[in-house]
Amino acid sequence: MDLYNYQPVKNFEQKHMLRIQDYSADELLTVLGLALKLKEEKKKGIPHPHLQGKTLAMIFTKSSTRTRVSFEAGMYQLGGSALFLSADDIQLKRGETISDTAKTLSRMVDGIMIRTFAQSDPEDLAKYGSVPVINGLTDEAHPCQALADIMTFYEYKGGFAGKKLAYIGDGNNVANSLLAICAKLGVNISVACPKGYTPVPAIMAGAFEDAKESGSNVFLTHDPYKAVEDADAVYTDVWASMGQEAGAAEKHKAFEGFQVNGDLMRHAKSDAIFLHCLPAHRGEEVTEDVIDGPQSAVFDEAENRLHAQKALMVLLMKGK
Repeated sequence: MDLYNYQPVKNFEQKHMLRIQDYSADELLTVLGLALKLKEEKKKGIPHPHLQGKTLAMIFTKSSTRTRVSFEAGMYQLGGSALFLSADDIQLKRGETISDTAKTLSRMVDGIMIRTFAQSDPEDLAKYGSVPVINGLTDEAHPCQALADIMTFYEYKGGFAGKKLAYIGDGNNVANSLLAICAKLGVNISVACPKGYTPVPAIMAGAFEDAKESGSNVFLTHDPYKAVEDADAVYTDVWASMGQEAGAAEKHKAFEGFQVNGDLMRHAKSDAIFLHCLPAHRGEEVTEDVIDGPQSAVFDEAENRLHAQKALMVLLMKGK
């Protein structure tokens, strides 16, 4: 598959990005194809002011490095502007409803991105507002990260069909979105989690259904070594996600044996890449020799947040 010249089967009609599950394979490929084009143009110094005069409101109730910088820089490169709105800066913290916030912002901006805890927050913004809403992260989903992840996977591996990604760690928001995007695009995915930390059944069930259509295999195990067999990419995330620090000690005990280290990487394909959404805790979920070694693609992956999100914003906000 040549994503650099991808021709969509249908016109892109999505209004928001709330979860990967809401998108068809064709829509995801449309986003990825545009992301690769925009990345190439950026590297060549070709301006692409597709969102000239547009404004993105960015609501943060969770702190961020990559999400804030990539959306803010992305809007600037697209000719628009972005407004950073922390929980301390807006009236949500003082009890204003999501619906009132959505209706107010919709009169003033052309799109809303939110990085928060509850999945219901971006869904309610989309329900009550009249502009595109992008989920920058919730406890349930991290769709923009999954787009950057699979874009990086494509750049290194040249395709999706017959390829395999292994995820080792907590069945969290990152795992949920990876399961969805791999199953939709035909990437085989194996997920290894400790007992009690697997993705919720509904997420797994959706991935199994999508895999039937795409021809991919979805595999859940408690054995990291089994998961990484024949893997083209090995992925992990922090063991205690933001907001879950109180249970970190318990998680560290449960996740013994789930560290991605040199020994585990040697059980994947010899040319397997290592992926991590960052920030990373070296010495916990991954060792320094892996994340800082020759197989690591984590900073290409981080950069691709910029390009994937720019494509998403263009498709959702241009002409809106």
